[in-house]
Parts: sequence; structure tokens; C-alpha cells
Amino acid sequence: MPIHFTEAEFTARRASATQALKDAELDALLMFSPESHLWISGYDTFGFAMFQCMVLTTNGQLALLTRMPDLRQALHTSVLARDDIHIWHEREGANPADDLKALLRKLGVAGERIGVESQTAGLTDFNGRMVRAALGEMADASDLIRALRRVKSPTEIEMHRRAAALSDDALDAALETTRAGAFEGDILAAMQGAVFKGGGDYAGNEFIIGSGPGALLCRYFSGRRHLDDQDHLTLEWSGAYARYHAAMMQTLVVGKASETQRRMHAACREALEACEAAIRPGVAMADVYTAHARVFDEAGYGHARLQACGYGMGAVYTPIWVDFPMFYEGNPLLMQAGQVFFLHMILMDSEASQAMCLGHSVLVTETGAERLSRHDPALFEL
Repeated sequence: MPIHFTEAEFTARRASATQALKDAELDALLMFSPESHLWISGYDTFGFAMFQCMVLTTNGQLALLTRMPDLRQALHTSVLARDDIHIWHEREGANPADDLKALLRKLGVAGERIGVESQTAGLTDFNGRMVRAALGEMADASDLIRALRRVKSPTEIEMHRRAAALSDDALDAALETTRAGAFEGDILAAMQGAVFKGGGDYAGNEFIIGSGPGALLCRYFSGRRHLDDQDHLTLEWSGAYARYHAAMMQTLVVGKASETQRRMHAACREALEACEAAIRPGVAMADVYTAHARVFDEAGYGHARLQACGYGMGAVYTPIWVDFPMFYEGNPLLMQAGQVFFLHMILMDSEASQAMCLGHSVLVTETGAERLSRHDPALFEL
């Protein structure tokens, strides 16, 4: 039995995916994306780091080719039956692409019109070359399942709400532990611990933490420091529940906020609210980016802003929790009710050696954006 969803929901997902496969005039889809595996069957593993493929055919057959360590993983987490799971034999000189070819022959789709997910960390270039050598060129179908995953079911939305609550708990933990002299490692441990204590998972990428000069970075890096008496700490994190995410971002001020920091925070909050106001079903994602850029540029921070202001949230795996699409200039994709997005307002002013970031996740409803966080996007002075 699947862990987080009913078999009926997985049956409906498989039916919609099968119809999408037919609409694309394909006979089978080779799914290498772990997000696709989870969505269509509940299969939950980091085994995608090795060679692994799930096959969907137009008659609704679902088959998994994987390694022996993931046999019981699939039986424990997914709706797959034992006969649906096929193990490729590990030995010197093994070529799992040959096993995949044999599986397609068994499913009756060898030599037919095959689509493949190539835009995923689940298919390295090395393995992709091996698959193409065995099967020939295939149609890229990376967006087939990804498009179906964008609009969340009521149960998925509840997972995002639980993830958002865990993100709020992590922020509470950060606020309790951030002060002059505090060690970044203790802050990080408190935040991550709050997620685990709440029943959550590891997030799709590391929590981002940086103070002093590191506060101007929006990537994780190795190394920890103690906070100065007057400092700023940039955090980007996400609670994760059943792999579903609801990211947040915040720059905390240690000591008294300067007038520069207050102005930067006010611009971030205004930009965040402008982006929320731009989110509605049927509106292009580019409009959200435009709202973000307009506020920052008018406030004189065009030099300090980024070229994107958020992206989709979903059930995702390492190496990043980004679930595309992103809010960037010119993106024509129309938003739909039931999507979840992370909005991040990021100002990194290298000339002034100042950072200010603010962000949280929102649900697209029929009338606009609903904040999933219970925290007000305030300026925190600690």
C-alpha cells in the first residue's frame, strides 16, 4: 500500500498520464525523473542516483527497472506489484540499457514511438548515451509528467500546507537561537531539527545560511562562523513533508537595523506584495517578474536584484528543491489555480556590503495568491 496517498489517486494519475502519452502520439514513456516516479506510483528512493527507469505504456502498464537494493523500497512505498519490478544484474561490464531494451520488448513497445525524460538529474549524460546507443534516438518528453504535476490535488495541497507549517517552525527556531555571538551551526541545527521533530523530511537541497560577507550569497557553502554584535544573517530553507516543499527566505538583523537595511526591507516587502497581487489564474508568469523588477528598480535597487523572483514548489528530490517553471522576464506560461510557488525577493548589494531577502510560498487560488506561511514578512532585529 502507498504511504501518503490512496490507490484511487494513483489510479487517476496513471490514467491522466496515459492519456497525455496518447495525445503526444507516443507508445511509451521512459521516466528517469524521481519526481515522476513518486507522482505516478508513490515510489520514493534516492536510488535514481544509479541507473533506474520507470516505463509507462499507452495501455497503462507501469514497470520499474532498478537495482536490487530498491526492490523492497518499491514494494514498501509504491503501488507497484512484485511483477512490475525488474532488476538489472550488476556485474563487471553490465549495461542496464540492454536490460531496458529487453523490458520494452517484453512490454510490447520495442521499436515503437518512445518518449524519454532527459531534463532530470535521474539521467546522467553517460547513462543517456548508453540508452540512446541501445534504443536509438527518442522524442524528448521531459515535460509530459511535469506538466501534469503542476496543478496539485487537494491531498497534495495539504502536503504543501504541512510543509509550510514546518518552514514556520524552522523560522521560529532560528529566531530563538539567532543573537550576537551565536554559532551558525547551532542555528542550522535548530532549524533542521524543528523540521524533523515535526515529522518532516530532508529538503531537496541544503538549507542556505550565511552571515557577515556570507549573507550576500544565496547558495549553501561549507564553513561556519559566530555572529558579530552587529551582523546580518541570510537564511533560505524549506520544510518538506512527503517530499512536498514550501520554501521561505529571510535576512535577520543582529543588533539594530540601519536605515539602509530598513529601506531594503521595505522594498522587499513591497515587491513581495506586488508579486502576490500579480498572481492569478490565466496570467503569464512574466507579469510576476515584472512586478518584482518594477518595485526594485523604482526604489533604486536595480543593480542589486536578481533575474528571477521565484519558482514552482512540489514533491522534488536532490540536488535542488526548485520545481520549474520559474518567474523570469518574458516567461509566457499561464498560472493555474492549484499551483504552489515560492516567491523570493533578493537584494544583494555588493557595493554597500548589505543583503536583504524576504520570501515565502503561496498557493494559487481562483481569486489570487494565498500565503501558506503564518509569519508576517517582518523585519527582525535580534
